Amino acid sequence: MINLYNAELPSSYAVGIDVGGTSLKCGLVDEKGKILHSFLVPIQNAGTQEEIIQLIADAIRQCTLQVKKPITGVGIGFPGLVENGVIIGGADNLPGFQKLPLANILKELTGHPIVIDNDANLMGLGELTYGAAKDCTDAVFLTVGTGIGGAIMINKKLYGGFNNRGGELGHIIIQQNGLACNCGGRGCLEAYASVSALIEDYTSKNKLSSKEIDGRYIIEKYRIGEEHAVCAMERHFDYLAAGIASFINICSPQKVIIGGGISEAGTFYIDELRQRVKSLSIPAASVHTQIVSAELGNNAGMLGCSANVFQKLKIQHYETK
Repeated sequence: MINLYNAELPSSYAVGIDVGGTSLKCGLVDEKGKILHSFLVPIQNAGTQEEIIQLIADAIRQCTLQVKKPITGVGIGFPGLVENGVIIGGADNLPGFQKLPLANILKELTGHPIVIDNDANLMGLGELTYGAAKDCTDAVFLTVGTGIGGAIMINKKLYGGFNNRGGELGHIIIQQNGLACNCGGRGCLEAYASVSALIEDYTSKNKLSSKEIDGRYIIEKYRIGEEHAVCAMERHFDYLAAGIASFINICSPQKVIIGGGISEAGTFYIDELRQRVKSLSIPAASVHTQIVSAELGNNAGMLGCSANVFQKLKIQHYETK
């Protein structure tokens, strides 16, 4: 057995696979966060969960062929609720995956240890380990897109509540008996501050079809001062800032990291949130908090999957050698 305290551990490698609604983002990553090999696997034509599982297994094999030494393990980021390697549910864009022991299935197919967590959680872990919060111990991550996902990191570890069933940051209630949310509740942050909500707000005033509009279009109109775009964006900033202020009051993190395509709109986006959050949050809770943009872009999930492997499996890997 290697003495972990006196010996320098050799380089380790992990496979990270971020499962999305239309593709798998796959990569071989070393422990410093360097992506040695990456590729996309389309899955929109896979009609069953069995076909998707086989695509994941094939992707794992493709990654492991890129390195001659054994990998530490495989990290999977999956949409929905994940508990101890079991997909409980919530992967709305994928067929099946209800109460499915995916970690065990993939281990039997590939022979590699598998760790699985919610995809938004792992995007946050990626930013904490290799990205915008790598110098932090405590951070909150939000991804603002079709919905709002998020992750809480405490003492450099993901916090998901008992049995990993918490951390649903998009579903704090900001308006009692408010707008209906996809989760089945009402008044959730997601229903008011997601890009979907922004588009719905904007098109309802312009009488346009939401199929013709995206967040980028609204931001372009906002920048030239179009009245409806300015009103919609102001509400978006106000609602999102209210949610962020609540997370700061509860967690007092060193950083709040904002991800998702809309966060890349320009420095004005983060600046608007900073101004609003400062006036809403408790000064003592927010005194050490910075609000920043995510840094890893589309690689955040894949890198977070790999970081999860190194966090949970690396010591175990060397102790058993």
